Amino acid sequence: MWSVGVCVVVGLATIFIGYWVEKWRNPKCNGILPPGSMGFPLLGETLSLLIPGRSLDLHPFVKKRLQRYGPIFKTSLGGLPVVVSTDAEVNHNIFLQEGRSVELWYMSSFAKLFNQDGDSRTNALGAVHRYVRGIVLNHFGAESLKQNLLAQIEVAVDKSLQSWSTQESVDVKHAVSSMAFEFTAKRMFSYDPSKSSEKIDNEQLANLLKGLMSFPVDVPGTEFHKCMKVQKAVTTIVREKIKEKRNTLPENRPGDLLDQAVKDMETEKFVTDDFLVPFIFAILFASFESISSALTLTFKLLSEHPAVVEELIAEHDRILKNRGESTESPLTWEEYKSMTFTHHVVSETLRLSNVAPGFLRRALKDVEVHGYTIPAGWTIMLASSAQQLNPKTFKDPLEFNPWRWKDLDSRVVSKNFIPFGGGMRQCAGAEFSKAFMGAFLHVLVTKYRWTKTKGGDIRRSPFLDFGKGIHIKMEKQN
Repeated sequence: MWSVGVCVVVGLATIFIGYWVEKWRNPKCNGILPPGSMGFPLLGETLSLLIPGRSLDLHPFVKKRLQRYGPIFKTSLGGLPVVVSTDAEVNHNIFLQEGRSVELWYMSSFAKLFNQDGDSRTNALGAVHRYVRGIVLNHFGAESLKQNLLAQIEVAVDKSLQSWSTQESVDVKHAVSSMAFEFTAKRMFSYDPSKSSEKIDNEQLANLLKGLMSFPVDVPGTEFHKCMKVQKAVTTIVREKIKEKRNTLPENRPGDLLDQAVKDMETEKFVTDDFLVPFIFAILFASFESISSALTLTFKLLSEHPAVVEELIAEHDRILKNRGESTESPLTWEEYKSMTFTHHVVSETLRLSNVAPGFLRRALKDVEVHGYTIPAGWTIMLASSAQQLNPKTFKDPLEFNPWRWKDLDSRVVSKNFIPFGGGMRQCAGAEFSKAFMGAFLHVLVTKYRWTKTKGGDIRRSPFLDFGKGIHIKMEKQN
């Protein structure tokens, strides 16, 4: 009798598991799902995504499925159903559907770290989005760069490179992360590390992105816990600054971004302490991570391509000669805009870097693309990395060739080169990041020389990673 009961239980369990697995592998859809595999129940194909690639090439997870299934395929990552698109037209159209059929979406670790919940979350549309974009452009946009920000970047870069030149070896990712963080934080809330109650660990700062690809379990010893320690330190500083600014007369405030935000609390109901703290942290992260990763890759690429360095030196020497006797004058906006080859180097580096494999959105309703249906509630990964490494658009896509940008069709580039996203969500700090890189290269090639001493390995895990780092020896020119 007992054995019959066991058999019944086992039989029912087998039927249930079989039904569950079948339902997982064939999700419900009011149309035709793209080809692909949902992987194992719950786990999906997450482990395949976490296996690192060992070059600048497209991450193996995307590349293998692109070759097998075509430009649009389904998968499951982190327990969520996902459609990945490498198609430029599809991605362009989805960017334009923001707020109608799709919305901005984050992995759970990102959402937890940047507190992206509630009606006043910084990724909300409408008044919140307009406010966030407006205040960032006001302090980091083209007008600020023209007035004084570009010259301030130049001074900060020169100070950092001068410090690097006194050291035997510099880990570029760590050093640039610290430089970009301190500069952006100073612009945002007058941050002074020498006077701060909280100390920011430069190594943890440089490896913050790595921790975001771990499971969001805040337990000591885990990578995510290290991320949360950095977040806690930064947000503590920001909360102290908000309190300090409230207790300072408006005429005595320095006029940074946080000063404007504190003033805006009087007129914008959603601008609260709990809104500002994650917003400031998110902007800081986006700034120093994109700049540090791109400039670290720049050092690797320039070290391997001396002809590019020679062309850069020649371009910037011409800028200095055109100043006449005023060679020590600050870098001007007109000079920055005249750096044609430098802009090509920056664009080529951004094309190859692909810090993240793509941008995430979530379908608010069923979305039709090329005869397939993306069900409402599914995550959509717009794989911009595949577009920027597409051999049909960029000949020999893995070759570092800044000269290619002289002949590229601007209409083709606009849909295939999207390092800062697209549509209404295009990064408001894009011009600032590019100007920072341009000013950095200007100071670097006019005042310094460097040699790579060790490192240089590249990984995609799936974010751009430099393994044990890229180390250089910096020397100041006479």
